Order: sequence, then structure tokens, then C-alpha cells
Amino acid sequence: MPDRRAQGYRSNQRTGSSVTLPNPQNPSSSIDTQKSLRYAIRILSSLMTPSIAPDSAAIAESIKRQLATQGKSSQALAFADLYTKFASKNGPGSIENKWAVLYLLKVISEDRKNQKSRSDSRVSSGFSASVGLPALFDAESGGYSGVSRNRETLEKGWNNGVLLVSKDPENIREIAVREFANLVKEENEVSEEVLVRDVLYACQGIDGKYVKFDKSVDGYLLRDSIKVPRATRITVQKLCELGWLFRKVKGYISESMDRFPAEDVGTVGQAFCAALQDELSHYYKLLAVLEAQSMNPIPLVSETANSGTYLSLRRLVLRGGAMAGAIHLHAQHGDPLVHEFMRQLLCRVCSPLFEMVRSWVLEGELEDIFAEFFVLGQPVKAESLWREGYRLHAGMLPSFISQSLAQRILRTGKSINFLRVCCEDRGWADAATEAAAAAGTTTRRGGLGYGETDALESLVIEAAKRIDKHLLDVMYKQYKFKEHCLAIKRYLLLGQGDFVQYLMDIVGPELSEPANTISSFKLAGLLESAIRSSNAQYDDRDILDRLRVKMMPHGTGDRGWDVFSLEYDARVPLNTVFTESVMARYLRIFNFLWKLRRVEHALIGAWKTMKPNCITSNSFIKLQSAVKLQLLSTLRRCQVLWDEMNHFVSNLQYYIMFEVLEVSWSNFSNEMEAAKDLDDLLAAHDKYLNSIVEKSLLGERSQNLYKTLFVLFDLILRFRSHVDRLYEGIHELQSRTMESLSPSRDKTRSRRLLNDKTAEPGAWISDGRKALTQRAGEFLRNMGQDLDAIAKEYSSLLEGFISQLPVQQHIDLKFLLFRLDFTEFYCQLHPNM
Repeated sequence: MPDRRAQGYRSNQRTGSSVTLPNPQNPSSSIDTQKSLRYAIRILSSLMTPSIAPDSAAIAESIKRQLATQGKSSQALAFADLYTKFASKNGPGSIENKWAVLYLLKVISEDRKNQKSRSDSRVSSGFSASVGLPALFDAESGGYSGVSRNRETLEKGWNNGVLLVSKDPENIREIAVREFANLVKEENEVSEEVLVRDVLYACQGIDGKYVKFDKSVDGYLLRDSIKVPRATRITVQKLCELGWLFRKVKGYISESMDRFPAEDVGTVGQAFCAALQDELSHYYKLLAVLEAQSMNPIPLVSETANSGTYLSLRRLVLRGGAMAGAIHLHAQHGDPLVHEFMRQLLCRVCSPLFEMVRSWVLEGELEDIFAEFFVLGQPVKAESLWREGYRLHAGMLPSFISQSLAQRILRTGKSINFLRVCCEDRGWADAATEAAAAAGTTTRRGGLGYGETDALESLVIEAAKRIDKHLLDVMYKQYKFKEHCLAIKRYLLLGQGDFVQYLMDIVGPELSEPANTISSFKLAGLLESAIRSSNAQYDDRDILDRLRVKMMPHGTGDRGWDVFSLEYDARVPLNTVFTESVMARYLRIFNFLWKLRRVEHALIGAWKTMKPNCITSNSFIKLQSAVKLQLLSTLRRCQVLWDEMNHFVSNLQYYIMFEVLEVSWSNFSNEMEAAKDLDDLLAAHDKYLNSIVEKSLLGERSQNLYKTLFVLFDLILRFRSHVDRLYEGIHELQSRTMESLSPSRDKTRSRRLLNDKTAEPGAWISDGRKALTQRAGEFLRNMGQDLDAIAKEYSSLLEGFISQLPVQQHIDLKFLLFRLDFTEFYCQLHPNM
């Protein structure tokens, strides 16, 4: 190799050959032109040989398939038409080596696609990254690897755009030796990706770089000089049997069509060849898909996207359940001899597979060393065992086992493992023994075989029925699943009324403080006080110990009301149902219900402040009539607005607590009783939770309604603050009015407070009834304006909220419209309707 390369350069030197390059001093020289010229020289100066045997028809078919798999059907048809014209031209002036031209175009196309992914280091080492051609041209320096890289020498070599290739034997020999060493290494260390591609070539009757057809043995062989494991070599030979069969079929078609219209072929023989050719077309499509997967390592269609399983030699070989299924298809034969032979063969082939099924459904053991079973397991945490620990492998599911039966087999083994790992229960063994007895089989090995599909199905059904029932009994009785669901409803969904009311009362003052100043330990103590002061104290201690205070992430401006929440600690195996994502949804529902209860609590507090007996008209006897009328008008407006808000909150709370929570809980309880396995239980709980979320305006399609509702809540809380200020001022005014009737007054202090324009209602002390009346009128006027603004905003928001209800998807939300729409206060708001 080194001598050959050196000889080539010396030949060029003797003949004075030159290479025309763009002059770098010429400003009109295009960068693209320089790159293209360098690329062409790099290809033409290559001494490497192609990696596949010369066959113009085969390479044309490969190009056409490649275009078709890329979705370029029109280009594939155009290429086929051009190739037909190109191949038909013979004689003087035509191209003799047509295959070389096609191969060159294909190689250039592939090389251009991979040009961005190639590194300069591999180019300068003497080989092209994807084509396998020597990179004699140095893309960075603009010179050749075999030419001196000295900048001054290059500059001296330029002569009117022509570079004379000088003799530099030492550099040439160094590059040639390095190329030869890399070539030897490449030829003796072959990656699996390259072998897969060669096998796919062999399946099309084409010799690859390492796998070639040997006429002496009449088969495809991997060269002995290639260093691969013995198992890999055997696998390649097995797969290449398909290529041998392809050559036989293709040869028969070509031979018959060449002899047509000979009598021994005839029209029937021609039709048979046409049918075979159609089958080969489907065969080509399959190989095109496999070839595309070998070039672009994407997961197979039958695998999940995150399985990490790609096309390999092992996946090209049928094995396990897939092999049993393929043999089973051949057993469906009308010839009794063939049928009996295939049946006997399948009895032996399926024996390990049926033993895996027996071991899985009766013992929960996955004895699958070689990944041949249609159930796959993976290591996961205990809480994820049921959902993620096991799954079906569709590629290994034999055709004589239905999808429904396979799902039942999967669930039965999962149930045993769930009982063993998560519940620490051993009662499933008795259930498995009873199932085997009921199905008329045995728990020992070898009890099932091919042809006993009915017995297999009977065993699986009996085992699933008993083991699933035992699992539900363990969940309900030992781990008290129903009681925990009820506890979550009572505490996280605020169904325990006396507990919620007492909790609101004792944590209210604490939660009114900034969130970053509140102690979680103090709140935990208040929670315990609320439990002891309500009927919650009679619950199971295990349930109460799981109830905890949780402070959500908060900013500097948040109050305790905004970040306070309760959480429920669901441990194994309950966390199989109450996963982190499920508890996050419960937390979201709690936050909504807590805000609703807070608004209700605020309105109750406002009512306590507004009690009619708190204010007497005799207190304002000394005030002017206009001020007294203004006071009564303000109080009436405040009372009417409270009535409207209270009516809205009461109806909304009734809807949430009864028509949403209670109805959903009733349906969930019925479905829990009807559940036959853990999957049914999980589905029932998911349905229960989804029902609450959708009906409570927390669904994705109710976000606008949800935001409007929370603005209404904030407005009601603002109204509560306004009521407190109003009645605080009225009580202060009432006390000062009574004071003005007393002869003993501090006139100096009164004048000072009267002149202080920033004085609050509590500083109303004046030296006369006129000043007191003036300040009272101003205060009531301002409070009346604020009430009017709140009432106007509330009416607008409420009307917007109600107008969005008819377009909601859930039917119960439309019934909420009737409850809020046909009311006395709504008619008062809209007297013209």
C-alpha cells in the first residue's frame, strides 16, 4: 500500500501532471467552487476499492428504494426512468462502467448528507468519515496531505492558478503507513452496525464488504480474517440463509423469463414468476425499512420510545415467543403429515414457553434468562411496581395466545409480585394452588403444553380470579383502603364540618400574618387541637397520624392563608393508588375548597359585625337628619351586598359539597365494591378524582371560569375588610356622639384632632356637634362610594361568571347555572329580564 501510493505520486511527478486550483489572490474565486474542487480531487485521487460487488441493477434498485423510503416517490420514479434510458445505451460513445457511475453518485450523496457530522481530525487522518476514501486534500490549509505543508513552499508553488505537485517521499510514506494501519484495523475490528448492513445486503443477493457469497460452499460467509465472536459469526451465517433463498428464487425467475416463450415455461410459468416477483417486491419493502433503521438508530415500532432497543443482529433472528408463533403459522396446514410433524415440533418448542407462563401465573417468577417471554420486567421502586414494573413485549407474543389472555397473564403475575413485595403477604400461594385444582392442572412443571390452549386459558382465568380477589381483600381488610379514602375525603376535601370550622377559627389569626413569619410547628399544634376538639378525635390513630400541615412555597408578599394546606401520608402499598401526581391533584382540590371555606368564614365574620342590635338609632339623635339618612342608606347597601355574596357562596358551596363531592364519592364506593382486580380499583379512583376536578371548575377546559371565580373570592374578602372599617368607624362615631352629650370634654385635644386631616375615625373628638356631623358625613360618603365600586365590580364579575357556565362541557356545571340564575337576588340585579 505505501509503495503503491508513492508510485502514484512519482508517476505524476514524472509526467508533469498538474492540478488546476482557484488562485487565492483572485478575488473572483468562489469559496463554494474551491470546496467543490477539493472534494472532487479527494474522490478522484482515492485508491480505495468499493465495499460491495459491482452490479448496476442492484445499486440502481438500492438508490430507488432509498428514495422511496424517504418519501420521495416522484423522484424514485424519475430515477427509474432515467436509469432505464441510461442502461439501454450501448456501443461507441456510451459509458461502459455504468455501475461505477451509479456507485459514485450514491457515495457522493451519502457523503454530502454526513458532511456536517464528520470531524476534521478524521479527514486529515487519511480517510473520509462516511465514504471510506483517502482524504488527500487538507480542507483547512488548502493543500494536499502528500504535499509539504510549509506555507512558504505552497506560496512558491503557485503559478497562474496551477499548483505543481512536488516530490516529498518522507511525508508520503508517513501518510501511507498510517492509512495502511487504519485499514488493517478497520478490516479486523468490525462493528455490529456494519455487520447488520452487510447482512441486509446479503439478504438482497448483494455481496457486502465483509460478508460475501462463496460458490465453493454455496452460501454467504464472513471472512475468516474478521475478528468477531463465534456467536456473532454463527448468527450472521444463520441470517444469510435468507440471502441464499433469495438468490435461488431470483435466479429461477431470471432463468425462466430468459427462456420464455419456451414450452417448458409457458404462460402459467410466466404467471407464477410474476407472482413471485410481486412477493419479492413486498420483501424489498421490508428490507428497505430494516435498512433505514440500521442507518438511523431509531426504536422499532413494536418497542416503546424509551426502551432503548435498536436494530441489531440479535433482533434480526427469530427467537422465543416470536419463533413459536412463526412455527405455529406453519402448523395450520391441510396435509395431515405436515400438520402432525409441526404439532410434534411445537410440543417441544413451546414447552419452555408454557413453563414460563405456569411459573408466572402461579408463582410470580419471571424465569426468562434469554428475554424470550412476552412479559418484561424492570427494576423499579415499590410504589411504581404495579404501574411500571412489568409490561407486555408484543414482539414475543406468539400468535396462539390472544391479546386479552396475554393481558390477564400479565396482571396475574403482577398481582403475585405486588402481594409479595408491597403487601408482604404469602396468602397468594393457597389461592394459586386452588386455581390449579379448579382448572384440572397441577402446579408442578410440565403440566401444560402446546395444543392445550383451552387448559392454559382456564388456568389463567382461575388463577386471576382467586389471586385478584385475595389482593383486594388484603387492600381492604389489612391495609384499610376504604377507610383511608374516606379519611382523605373528610380532611383533604374538607368533608368533616366541625373539624374544618374549628380549624378555621383557631388558625385564622395565625394565617393572617405574613407567610415567612409563621411557624409550621405552631400550626401542627393547632391542627392537633382542632382534632381533639372535634369528632375527628374518634378516628383511628393511624389515620390521624398521617394528617400533617404543609406550607407551600411562598414569596415575600404572601399571607399564611395563601400557603397553608394539609397533606396525607400514603405509604406502601397505598401509594400505588395515591401516587405523587394523585396527591398533587388532591392538594389542588384542597386549595380550592380551603379558599371557598375561607370566603364563607369571612362572610360569617362580616355578619357577626353587622348584627342589627349592634347599632341603635338613639345614639345619633344629635346628628343632622341628612347624616342619619346617609348612615342608614350605607348600612342598607352593605346589607344587600352581603346578602348577594352570601347567596352566591352558599349555593356554590352546596353544589361543591353535595352535587360534586358526595355524588362522586357515592359512585366511587359502588365501583370499589364492583372492582375485580387492582386495575379496576385504580381506574375507579382515577374516575372519582377526574370527576371532582372537572365538576369543581379545576379542569383544563374551565380555567377561565376558575380564574373568574377566584377574582370573585378576592373581591368578597375585600368586602369583608371594608365592612370591618365601616362598622369600626360607626361604632367610634356612636361613642363620640354619646360623648358630645357630656359636659366634660377636653377642648384642646378635640381641636388638635379636628385640625389633623389624617386622623382616623377613632380620633373624632370635636368641640361641637357641627364638626362631628361634618366629619361623619365625609366618612359615610367615602365608605358609600367604596361600597358602590365593590357592588359594581361584583355584579360585573358575577354576570361574567354565570355567562360562561352554559358553554362548559360537564352537564353538572350547566345545572349550577340554574341554581345561580333563577334566584331572587339575580332577578333583582336584572329587573328587565
